[in-house]
Amino acid sequence: MTEALDLMRAGEPYQGMDPTLVALRMAARQRCRQLNEHDMADQAGRQQLAEQLFESCGDNLWLEAPFQCDYGTQIRLGDNVFINMDCVILDCAPVIIGNNVLLGPKVQIYTPCHPLEAAPRRDGLEWARPVTLGDDVWVGGGAILCPGVTVGDRAVIAAGAVVTKDVPADTVVAGNPARVIRSGLNPTE
Repeated sequence: MTEALDLMRAGEPYQGMDPTLVALRMAARQRCRQLNEHDMADQAGRQQLAEQLFESCGDNLWLEAPFQCDYGTQIRLGDNVFINMDCVILDCAPVIIGNNVLLGPKVQIYTPCHPLEAAPRRDGLEWARPVTLGDDVWVGGGAILCPGVTVGDRAVIAAGAVVTKDVPADTVVAGNPARVIRSGLNPTE
């Protein structure tokens, strides 16, 4: 491993254009291309390709093409996950997706952060924060999940929401920035 990879995995500032990181991203692009081009009817083959791309992959993954990620090696998927078309996961930090999660089309999950000051941005400095989705979460189409957020079990993120803070379990959030618009879902479960 290189220093940049070690720093990235530790959540510390690193150089995003480090040659090792660039090579790992290019390898992930190739694995994504193979997965995206694989016959949708061959779910067993697609599952096998997904298991090669992701850190871990539960049973019954349904992943619509196209799909893109930075590395794949920091994405952990539970059982019965549905990822609709045009989703992007930038996994510079861990992205943990629980069981029975639905991601609508064009959902974006971002873990990398960049400095507000121009000089360190120009120098390629970045760091990353993990994103976690609990079980039974539904993320509507076009939603964006920003670095460091945790989405509680059974939460619903409305289409187009921009999630900048943690989402409590059993709530619906909407807007930019996303705010709780309904709570108390699933009170008897």
